[in-house]
Amino acid sequence: MSGLELRAVVKHYDAGGEVVRAVDGVSFAVEPGEIAALYGPSGAGKTTVLLLAAGMLAPDAGLVRFDGRPVPLAGDSGRSDYLRRQIGLVLARPHMAPRETALDNAALKLLASGLSFREARRRVLPWIERVGLDRRADHPVGKLSAGEQQRVAIARALASRPRMVLADEPTAALDSIRSRDILRLLADVSHEQRIPVLIVTHDPAANDVVDRAHTLRDGHLRAGVDQTLLGGTGG
Repeated sequence: MSGLELRAVVKHYDAGGEVVRAVDGVSFAVEPGEIAALYGPSGAGKTTVLLLAAGMLAPDAGLVRFDGRPVPLAGDSGRSDYLRRQIGLVLARPHMAPRETALDNAALKLLASGLSFREARRRVLPWIERVGLDRRADHPVGKLSAGEQQRVAIARALASRPRMVLADEPTAALDSIRSRDILRLLADVSHEQRIPVLIVTHDPAANDVVDRAHTLRDGHLRAGVDQTLLGGTGG
């Protein structure tokens, strides 16, 4: 199938002699043009699922596919293209060059893909504006707030014209108004560009804009949102 698919995926960790079943037989899909949210308590394995989808972790068992092909892992051909061109990845703690401007930080991925400095900046600027940072574009990112840096990371991910977006707590450092704006932007990108978008979140506002929501608890997935989790914090 097209889009993102996890089928009977398992990922366990050894934590001091104790097996942590972070992901224990998880199956779900995110189709093109669909935005999905993954909720769960802190430490439930939500970020593990996202890293599996990004190919940054290898499953112990099961299949992780994008567009019908296995997600490339370290050492696989096509891995560099997948990370640079196929997916827009927003990590909870994105790498930033603190002395460079917001605009230049947002352009880093495009520069790594071979675009000229001028073209990368030109392509990034509309996304800097869409995340509400047009007045801060020329400020060193080290002088921006955590929420502003988070929006720089989102602009960087979207400017690469990815075929899928994976975002880990994309609104964690934002106020409620800005959170809704960013969530709506991600939903609009998914629907307009017909790409799958998966967000890991605690934000209750996400449930209002996503097409589908799941809850991960004790390594197992269930459809819908556990209402006791809405409004929580943490990773």
